[in-house]
Amino acid sequence: MTQRTATALRYQNGTLAILDQRALPSETLWVEVKDADHLVALIQSLAIRGAPLIGIAAVLFLAVAAKAGKDARTLKAISAQLRASRPTAVNLMNLLDRLNPLLDKDSATIEAAAVALFDEDVALCERISDVGLPLFKKGCRVLTHCNTGGLPTAGRGTALGVVTRAQEAGLAPFVWVDETRPLGQGSRLTAYELKEAGVAHKLQPDSAAASLFAAGKVDLVVVGADRIAANGDTANKVGTLMLAVLAKHFGVPFYIAAPWTTVDPACPGAAAIPIEDRPADELLSLGNKQLAPSGTATYNPGFDVTPATLISGWITDRGLITNPDAFSQ
Repeated sequence: MTQRTATALRYQNGTLAILDQRALPSETLWVEVKDADHLVALIQSLAIRGAPLIGIAAVLFLAVAAKAGKDARTLKAISAQLRASRPTAVNLMNLLDRLNPLLDKDSATIEAAAVALFDEDVALCERISDVGLPLFKKGCRVLTHCNTGGLPTAGRGTALGVVTRAQEAGLAPFVWVDETRPLGQGSRLTAYELKEAGVAHKLQPDSAAASLFAAGKVDLVVVGADRIAANGDTANKVGTLMLAVLAKHFGVPFYIAAPWTTVDPACPGAAAIPIEDRPADELLSLGNKQLAPSGTATYNPGFDVTPATLISGWITDRGLITNPDAFSQ
């Protein structure tokens, strides 16, 4: 029986379940994926999220569909449907592109390939944490944004994976956690993961970051990525660009931590990265509470793009990259 378990995903012999990240931290709710439409809805609503894990969920669901007897034509249609579910995170496209040539094979071959991609991500996370560890000094005060630990990956995570590795190494990092608008992925998820890992941290509003830099209370910024273009321009959760500008102004190193599956060499730069427009109600209401007058127009991008010129380096499974030309080779 083939099975794989991550913090927020479980695959077992033809069934796929995900931890509904919308319910955290108050509730642990596992949901079995019913069909392709259901998985798309879970991805778009951020029940399952994180560039690496979205891609892994997609390929594992193709294994589910193959084991259920779907033919190659149907599998390819499902792959195309999943590919379109979120436009910015390129891991989804990269992993589907690697599995697509096998969709006319038997279900065992498809499952083995999908599981191998899961295992690869676990190994990538470990390698990223190894590469990033030398950047940390004892007691380093780290600012991070969004959520980049075990919840959005198959392994220990990317930016937050480096932090937990530093904790295990006895370096006692301290983490400033941006709440991360609009869905609180920092407050709900990163604070949750840091608490579980025993890492000292404080939660702050995104808008408080500038005052921290000005007070000299940030030694290092480490964030994740959803797409790295051929010139090094990097898309990540909205608010990242603001941190990069602040870090540059105050002379604080700013690093991206991401696997090579996040690199898109076919994308020349920032202008070619599609930015997801999130629903207006994420800003207009909170549960049943109305936060703004009815009909208020919104600007609610899910991501922004940090130019390579503001990035000190990229912590990847292929090493620490300081020359963005590496992404186009």
